[in-house]
Amino acid sequence: MTTSPAIHSAARLTGNKLILREVEADDAAFILALRLDPKKSAYISPVEDDLARQVAWINSYKQGSGQAYFIICDQQLNRLGTVRVYNAIGASFSWGSWIIADGAPVDVAMESALMIYHYALDHLGFRDSHFEVNRDNRSVWAFHERLFGARRVRESDEEYFFELDHAAILAALQRYRRFLPQPLKVEPLAR
Repeated sequence: MTTSPAIHSAARLTGNKLILREVEADDAAFILALRLDPKKSAYISPVEDDLARQVAWINSYKQGSGQAYFIICDQQLNRLGTVRVYNAIGASFSWGSWIIADGAPVDVAMESALMIYHYALDHLGFRDSHFEVNRDNRSVWAFHERLFGARRVRESDEEYFFELDHAAILAALQRYRRFLPQPLKVEPLAR
């Protein structure tokens, strides 16, 4: 009997130009600033302007399981954004909370997406991905469709729901391999 894959975080994922490191409580002000930015928050769930609440959410996340929340950084550990892996359903995972700071290098989106797919498949054991994108967030859903081959499987008044099967993920990892070292360096959390 095989076990289903499970989401757990890592201390750090190291790519070519980026490092995804596990979120810490002292990242709360950075995260809150991203989530309160009017342009960036247009397509994500709203949050209150409450630093203590953000710190509490991070502390609660760190005590739980079933998701991995990373700060996207450059090699000098300057913060460039956030990304989260969550909602495992069988061999499929979802990812989101993908917010990239203004002024970040143009290839941050591609490298961080590839790092997430590589981590989910090669280190967590997933095969497929499912996720939703706000219908009005054209640049993000076009990114997933055009560059990764994500398929829209349904929609609501506010969201498009996507699936990306194993073959499509592997094809994207191969097509864009120049963005990632082989293999991706993964440092486990110290427990």
